[in-house]
Amino acid sequence: MGVRSRAAAAILSEAGFKKVYSMKGGINAWEGQVAEGVPEAGMAYFSSATQPEELLGLAWLLEDGSRKFYVEMASMLKDKEAVALFQELSKAEEKHQASLVNLYKELSGRPFDSEFPKNLFREEPSDERMEGGMHLREALQWAEKKAIKEILELSISLESNAYDLYLKMEHKMESLNAKKVFKVLSTEEKKHLERLASLLEKKL
Repeated sequence: MGVRSRAAAAILSEAGFKKVYSMKGGINAWEGQVAEGVPEAGMAYFSSATQPEELLGLAWLLEDGSRKFYVEMASMLKDKEAVALFQELSKAEEKHQASLVNLYKELSGRPFDSEFPKNLFREEPSDERMEGGMHLREALQWAEKKAIKEILELSISLESNAYDLYLKMEHKMESLNAKKVFKVLSTEEKKHLERLASLLEKKL
């Protein structure tokens, strides 16, 4: 199987998956609808953020985009194993969002605002994106005509982007607790990556 992240390829190889190779630098399998490069593209989405709170807000938005994608996949697909996994992943993204909100409250010292994360930005991001930087709307349109194998491959790419992004966020944050939060998030993304890869191997 192919993943865009060398780190993700290493994870899957260590987990015992065969025929894992990095596709960083070019891929044709998804007809142009490819999650952006890792980790640069993920961090590029964060380039407008200047404060830790803004970084957390943007991470929350990416988690929300991925959550919505997984919810749609769970309702669209007929394969019971895939449906169960995507339902699990959507719930996991909700937990990630809650972790980011709690960290925001700790770092900002302010009570939670119902307008979070919109209240953090002078100019709110104009469109919904998922982990990895892909536009949610384009991903959903793409998935309508694809087989389960291709959807799983795309999801693996998204999770590998998220894994790499959170590793970089861990190093970027100065707060020790913030580092711990992003360490936990990257560890969970790693588990998601392995679960998706395991199901993909069963469907090949």
